[in-house]
Amino acid sequence: MDRRALLALVTAAACAFGLTIVGVAALAVEAGHARDASVLRGFTGLYASSVESEIAIVARLVDPLPYTVMGLLCIAVAVARRRTSTAVATAVVLVGSVASAQALKALLGQPRYAVWLPGDSMQNWWPSGHATAAMTLALSAVIVAPPTWRAVTGLVACGGTVTVAYSTLALVWHYPSDVVAGFLLAGLWVSVALAVLASAEVAAPRLAPPPLLGLLVTLGAGGALIAAAVVGAASERVAIDTVERARVVVAALAIAAVALALLVVTAIGASEPGE
Repeated sequence: MDRRALLALVTAAACAFGLTIVGVAALAVEAGHARDASVLRGFTGLYASSVESEIAIVARLVDPLPYTVMGLLCIAVAVARRRTSTAVATAVVLVGSVASAQALKALLGQPRYAVWLPGDSMQNWWPSGHATAAMTLALSAVIVAPPTWRAVTGLVACGGTVTVAYSTLALVWHYPSDVVAGFLLAGLWVSVALAVLASAEVAAPRLAPPPLLGLLVTLGAGGALIAAAVVGAASERVAIDTVERARVVVAALAIAAVALALLVVTAIGASEPGE
């Protein structure tokens, strides 16, 4: 099997496994849900009425209209680069990922309770459609980008995706598990698409890290640490104990790390003939 296809299939399997584990822990295990709610409470420290509109604008950057516009832009880039197969695969991923997120929410919908939530409960929006959309756009942008721009595109996309995810948590639209599940669902779709593309290539490309991949890894990791520190500092506004605050920081770091890992693997796996 081509190494590019193998990497994509391994990534897809890891995303599917992770999605299952996160879903069971958050939806079927009481202790898992309690931890989810506790971490979410820490994220609410990011919210402030003075910046409510700004946070909401960021969170809505992946609403249907802007999502469609940015998705079409990704497809247009692939077409302009004469990567017709990539353009078709990107279109399928952009539609399929968000459609599957909506289907899962409809299938698994149930209230999830936490005593500090308004009304004591939040409807189960697992996985997060916003996180799925943000991660899908980020990964699609990396796939269609020229090799020399792939790492830089991934770095910008990582920052944008994590910012959208944190915004939805600050606004209490989702639990942290919803966000991680959305990332993994998007990663699953994109990885399967890359495996299909690799299998269909007449001249199979070698698996080659794009230029400046180290920049993506280094700055992305640094950004993840800073983001987690910001969330930890903001959680000081919330009445939680030291252990819970530490869990919030770990969760914030984990969310950013999952986004970065998916973007790095995709940047490597998106190798094209001629690279």
